[in-house]
Amino acid sequence: MSSRRRAGAVAQRSPRPVVVVAGRPNVGKSSLVNRIVGRRAAVVEHQPGVTRDRKELDAEWAGVPFVVVDTGGWLATGDALDAKVSAQAERAFSDADLVLLVVDVTVGATEEDLATVRAVRRAGTPMILVANKVDDASREPAAWELLRLGAGDPWSVSALHGRGTGDLLDEVVRRLPLHDTEPAAEGEAEAEGKAATAARTGTGLAGSAALAMAADLEEWGPPEGEREVARVAIVGRPNAGKSTLFNRLTGEERSIVHDLPGTTRDSIDTVITTEDGPLCFVDTAGMRRPSRTDRGVEAYSTLRALESLDRADLALLVIDATVGATHQDQRLAERITAAGCPAVIVVNKWDLVATGDREGVLAGVGERLAFLGMAPVLRVSAARGRGVHKILPALHAAAEAYHHRVPTGALNRALRDIQQAHPAPGARIRYGVQGAADPPTFTLFSTGRLPQTYLRYIERGLREHFELGPTPIKLRVRIGGR
Repeated sequence: MSSRRRAGAVAQRSPRPVVVVAGRPNVGKSSLVNRIVGRRAAVVEHQPGVTRDRKELDAEWAGVPFVVVDTGGWLATGDALDAKVSAQAERAFSDADLVLLVVDVTVGATEEDLATVRAVRRAGTPMILVANKVDDASREPAAWELLRLGAGDPWSVSALHGRGTGDLLDEVVRRLPLHDTEPAAEGEAEAEGKAATAARTGTGLAGSAALAMAADLEEWGPPEGEREVARVAIVGRPNAGKSTLFNRLTGEERSIVHDLPGTTRDSIDTVITTEDGPLCFVDTAGMRRPSRTDRGVEAYSTLRALESLDRADLALLVIDATVGATHQDQRLAERITAAGCPAVIVVNKWDLVATGDREGVLAGVGERLAFLGMAPVLRVSAARGRGVHKILPALHAAAEAYHHRVPTGALNRALRDIQQAHPAPGARIRYGVQGAADPPTFTLFSTGRLPQTYLRYIERGLREHFELGPTPIKLRVRIGGR
């Protein structure tokens, strides 16, 4: 697989073999990916072109771990956006150890299918022909008509119902090259194994129920060794430049960038290694007001983006400088605050703002997003790369403060100094302890009730004393004693 390179950062390379699911639009690629990983990880909708970016997910079958990649539909012709989606798919073919070429058996072999076969052959990657939507035995003869594609014998499956997917996965792991990976633990719980198997193969449980059980029993997330990597969600309104910034930070065109708002439909993860440690960047779909969000694909994309934000350790809020901070940006900032993660505000497209208008843009950002507190505001141009070098140091500083622990002695000395400078009205903080990190959470033992204004004063004092920067701080007050 190709390495991801950028100035000062190198992407981590998975030791697991890579299986790419490919094919023209609307043949059921994302449904097959969901079946393989045992949960609804990819957006599925009954219209072509829903998947546009590459989405990498961890999977396992028969004790063999591997990475499955969902790609956008490959088309030999189309508009500029289709060309970018196809280019993404072709890059995935080159990086893969095995390609699952999915064809819709109800439609039969098409010129687009034949063109996809040729594209995979140009990449020189082994492939397995998958005849999808073989929902019952009556459709099996139609699968053999796909032999004219010249991609080998077809494997008949129904990704929607799980029919034949177990046999397909047996063939997949048989064809995978040997990698330096540890086999799955032999002592897994029986219920977990049954749920995961049922979710992939459609046996024993109804498909949706099996998927739900598998998701509840196990988060098919990254390998155990990567769980400590800080997750950075890149959020913002459509067309603010999130994907351009994502590609600039990761050093590879992993997300489709196009002038059409709403190009990104799913959340795309990429781990990069920097001089200060690894970071996992998550490119999310642009989030609009609910009244302007279409039902179906866009609603799913918004939910997936909000889920990514809730799971993030850090947030990059991208503002379109040519528009300024809007009410929707304010709502997104409120969501970041509710998620409890520190934020870095990125005012993108700064080079497109007239010099005389810049002060007003910054004033609007400060006014609408004031409740984000000490969050740094960075002025960048993701398209030109200007100012982007400031983002990684700001993120690492925020992450360090997010995980910071204050010794009890130092905390109480700081509380004493803060109270001496400005005592609380009618009460006194006897002592305090830090009960948790991520974010720093302090319990204050007080002789009486403390007004919210005084708690904000305490928070500001602790933030300045221990250089906690933009990270959220939680204060809990327990009253008792004198």
